[in-house]
Amino acid sequence: MSQINHKTAEALGSYAREDVQFLLKNLNGQVEEEGLEVREKAIQSGVHYSEMLPIEYKPTKAYLNLYKRALDHNKGKVAHAVSVVAEQILKRNGNDLVLVSLARAGTPIGILVKRYLKLFHKLDVPHYSVSIIRGRGIDENAIHYIRRSHPEEKVQFIDGWTGKGAITQELYQSCKKLNEQGLSINPSLAVLADPGHCSPLYGTREDFLIPNACLNSTVSGLVSRTVLNKNYINENDFHGAKYYTELSGDDRSNEYIDVITKELEKVEGISEFLDHHESVPSWQGLKEVRSIQAKQGIEQINHIKPGVGETTRVLLRRVPWKVLVKDQEDPALGHILQLAKENNVPIEEYRQMSYACCGLIKKV
Repeated sequence: MSQINHKTAEALGSYAREDVQFLLKNLNGQVEEEGLEVREKAIQSGVHYSEMLPIEYKPTKAYLNLYKRALDHNKGKVAHAVSVVAEQILKRNGNDLVLVSLARAGTPIGILVKRYLKLFHKLDVPHYSVSIIRGRGIDENAIHYIRRSHPEEKVQFIDGWTGKGAITQELYQSCKKLNEQGLSINPSLAVLADPGHCSPLYGTREDFLIPNACLNSTVSGLVSRTVLNKNYINENDFHGAKYYTELSGDDRSNEYIDVITKELEKVEGISEFLDHHESVPSWQGLKEVRSIQAKQGIEQINHIKPGVGETTRVLLRRVPWKVLVKDQEDPALGHILQLAKENNVPIEEYRQMSYACCGLIKKV
């Protein structure tokens, strides 16, 4: 069993300590970020994405406007989905539970679930944020730390949304390995939105723009993507991340949490949704992605990023090849069409998918 040198996890990020505790090693001053083209070429030549960090820029006015529009338009939808998934989490686990969000997209959702449970059920449950990396698994040191701190409580993993279900599968394999070590961890993943139909616990299966998909660290506690690189992380460390204190003037992380928390008090119709909840994943999204892969002649399935959130990220921080949209007249895709136009990325209508859109990464 891994042994952690930390007696307590170090403070990291701009969220209040009572909202979340990041189990991440602070890599400030150690890791240099790489530009988009350099990073894309490195990834496509075989360097694992978790060994590098993209440059985190101060959000432009255009991106801030995108975030504000998404927040104004979708805050009620986010609050409703938080309420639904929080009730499912409580029903499945009971009161003795620990929330473990997957950094970083899962972190604000985990905070909102924690806030909901406190507001409406008077439950103050522990909440941690840990790293999971596609192809490398979950941070085992972090999970051992949580299990030692909370030996009896049920662990509930939380993420923002599903795409192809790659992280869902990664989590299942990681928990299988941990359970062979005697930890008794349930691999079920609760998500705000499950357009990929690969999670049993979800707030909605609608594919819409969750506002915290827009602004990277400035709506995720000023924490970077997580890093697993042997140059900085030894076998007893948590996975690492940077804390972008220099972006504190542009931080919207706590504002986002507070806006959605206020919306939670207005939510209605949860019981009706819960009554018609489909809990068995069909993995419909993955089937569609494989069909897209074949029809578009794409070698790497990881170059296909389905869903509004992932497509937004492709347009903001990867090298896009083209964007597939289910309906070019869909008003909810205004920002996707605008970003694609600004970056000269072709738009192709593709009606045979449950996702509203899909971003395809360019082979470089």
